[in-house]
Amino acid sequence: MKLTWMKWSALPVAVLMAGSVALAQDQPSPGSQPAPQAQSESPSATPAPAEKPKPTVAQRKENQQDRIANGVQSGQLTAGETANLEKKEAAINKETAADRAANGGKLTGAEKKQVNRQQNQVSKQIYADKHNANTAHYGNNKVGQRRENQQDRIAQGIKSGQLTPRETAHLEGRESAINKEVKNDRAANGGTLTPAEHRQVNRQQNRASNAIYRKKHNGRTQ
Repeated sequence: MKLTWMKWSALPVAVLMAGSVALAQDQPSPGSQPAPQAQSESPSATPAPAEKPKPTVAQRKENQQDRIANGVQSGQLTAGETANLEKKEAAINKETAADRAANGGKLTGAEKKQVNRQQNQVSKQIYADKHNANTAHYGNNKVGQRRENQQDRIAQGIKSGQLTPRETAHLEGRESAINKEVKNDRAANGGTLTPAEHRQVNRQQNRASNAIYRKKHNGRTQ
């Protein structure tokens, strides 16, 4: 009787111990770490840098005018060189305006390419003129200072857009003619100007000054 009771009382203990062993096998060991999740081996693709947009026809024209204005201001471009460059810019502008008028205000792809080729040619000419031996520094005499002042006013008008290429070409043509006359007078008088020649140059520059003012305030812009 006593042996029977001991046999049946030992059975629950055995079952409990077996369950504990099975539970222990399911738990991770203290030093183990959970398995890392699989990561994508391919790195994220780096976006390609955005391509810089090409300048528009208007932006290209404005850039050329800024370069000419800087050349006038620095003395790298003479009045004659500036007049020649501005005539070319005026011709491109006239052609562009005619093309736009014929196409409802727009340029075709072929016309844009043509304008770009023409501006490339002018761009090379600007560089060549600004880096040749010709300069427009006139010295410290009164005649030279007056001419320098006129060129500064023209350069400012180009940069601000108050002077169109056609207007600039006209003004620079007048300045170039005055400069040529002064050069010839000096050559004929041992490098100096007579009082009468001084007065003549001053009158011509007064007329040129008035023309600069009118063209800068006539409402036409480039």
